[in-house]
Amino acid sequence: MKSLFLTGTALAGLAFGATAAAASGKTDVLTNYANIAEAKYQDSLATAQVLKAAVDMLIADPSAENLEAARTAWIAARVPYQQSEVFRFGNAIVDDWEGKVNAWPLDEGLIDYVDASYGGPTDENPLAALNVIANPGFELSGKAVDAAKITPELLEGALHEADGVEANVATGYHAIEFLLWGQDLNGTEHGAGDRPWTDYAAGDACTNGNCGRRGEYLQAATGLLISDLEWIAAQWGPGGGARTALLADENAGITAMLTGMGSLSYGEQAGERMRLGLMLNDPEEEHDCFSDNTHNSHYYDGLGVQNVYLGEYVRVNGDLVSGASLSDLVAAKDAGLDAEMRSKLSTTMRALGRIKTAAEAGLSYDQMLAQGNNAGEALVMGGVNGLIDQTRSIERVVTTLDLGGVAIEGSDSLDNPSAVFQ
Repeated sequence: MKSLFLTGTALAGLAFGATAAAASGKTDVLTNYANIAEAKYQDSLATAQVLKAAVDMLIADPSAENLEAARTAWIAARVPYQQSEVFRFGNAIVDDWEGKVNAWPLDEGLIDYVDASYGGPTDENPLAALNVIANPGFELSGKAVDAAKITPELLEGALHEADGVEANVATGYHAIEFLLWGQDLNGTEHGAGDRPWTDYAAGDACTNGNCGRRGEYLQAATGLLISDLEWIAAQWGPGGGARTALLADENAGITAMLTGMGSLSYGEQAGERMRLGLMLNDPEEEHDCFSDNTHNSHYYDGLGVQNVYLGEYVRVNGDLVSGASLSDLVAAKDAGLDAEMRSKLSTTMRALGRIKTAAEAGLSYDQMLAQGNNAGEALVMGGVNGLIDQTRSIERVVTTLDLGGVAIEGSDSLDNPSAVFQ
């Protein structure tokens, strides 16, 4: 992706309210940011543990009800995790780790059976239709791989991003999503994936073969998700690597906060996750494409950006984590800009809320992407425009706080639309 570079002088002279600035003010803002990050990853871990329990129940006692319970747990697990994505772009520890848990889109044929319309191996990805669930042994980079037992080590060590291909996603939320829903073959019509519960049944009741191995894969992937979330939550705890790196340099820490807000708002969400799919009229560009949960992913990504600016997060149990915020710093320098930033964040959340409300009322996100669906396009573009507009105010915040080194990620879909079709 391209980057839009913003320059300025070092962060200095900030203040809380009408008080003179002090080093402790910036430290308070960064400490609250780290506390919120820790809480979000703790909540992501807790909801992933609930998901694992539901998956274990599905494997132990396959039924339509238990499959639905696992799907419900997966959707709930996405709520705190999506709010954490704002930490990715400004914090190297998170960015280096994120691909293990949230990489997308994926070539699902690597994992399990797919419809004939999916096709087979390609020049870009010879493993696109490997179907490891059906193959207890295969060759990878000229070496034989023993996959007789599907383990976290196999998924993480051999399959994930195999041969250096990013679409070979073998771990994380979206691999689990595919195993719970299966492919969404509805195109831009209403409807999510519809994997039958019998894909996990025993004996003659098993559909599509390899039900035991499919269960092994699902359990290995959910177990690995938990261990990955345990690791990242610890990084934000006292003495953790992410917290330590953030607090080591106050100016760099504030820069990281704004980099995350701007890059998620602009290049990632407005561009790669929303505008691109609309330009291509392609439901494969949905973030949660198997479950049709994309409306929620967009909403909670946007909420995560707002969380960082306001310095507050509502935990899954209803507790509020809050404290000193970027809003405090900006208000001390330019109260009008702070009001503008707050207003634009609220406008974006209303636009993303309209997408969420429409989807929950029956107009699914993939329908919004359909060519000729003017109402759907207006909904999606409302979110895109709000995200772009708030990024312009984030740029003004960078200038007002005299920050340098903020690089906001771009997207061809926003910056060079003709390149999308080349």
